[in-house]
Amino acid sequence: MIAQVTSRTYTPEEYLALEIASETRNEYINGAIIPMPGGMPNHNLIILNLASILHFALKTQGYQVFVTDQRLWIPDYKIYTYPDIMVISGNFMLQEGRKDTITNPVMVVEVLSESTANYDRGQKFQFYRSIPSLQEYLLVDQYSYSVQHYSKLNERKWEFQEYISPTEVIEFTAINSNLAVTDIYDRVEFEVNENGS
Repeated sequence: MIAQVTSRTYTPEEYLALEIASETRNEYINGAIIPMPGGMPNHNLIILNLASILHFALKTQGYQVFVTDQRLWIPDYKIYTYPDIMVISGNFMLQEGRKDTITNPVMVVEVLSESTANYDRGQKFQFYRSIPSLQEYLLVDQYSYSVQHYSKLNERKWEFQEYISPTEVIEFTAINSNLAVTDIYDRVEFEVNENGS
């Protein structure tokens, strides 16, 4: 997880006021404001591929797809965050008093980077699991063919499936769609790490 810039504790209202004026996106975690890192080309290309596929596959089925700049509120942990992709079933629900913050994703996708991978797999997934509407969590590696898929079976039980071959197809349970791994990685050129070395 990215280290916070200051040890000051902010209220949600202070964070939202600062975030509206900010030129960069920042997460809010229980009083701390944490800058979000910029995306590498592979990171952005994977988001574009996935969001495009999901948007066109689901647009006639009552789902909506949102990407990177759409804020999510996780009330149980007092967190504001910006998932790489969110899928909403039916109408989106907004945080009370807000017009810019969603509360009801059925699926969240995070594209892993070296600086955030452990957080996305661990504590952030814990935060996401507290969202009652969430049924699917997808983690996509940007350095190799690797997609980790979590599907909710009941309140405290999630099923895990990993896809490591471009020929595999991801079968979703909460949305009426499937997704070829090769399409997620279309035009992606793998590098060893974020420095390109």
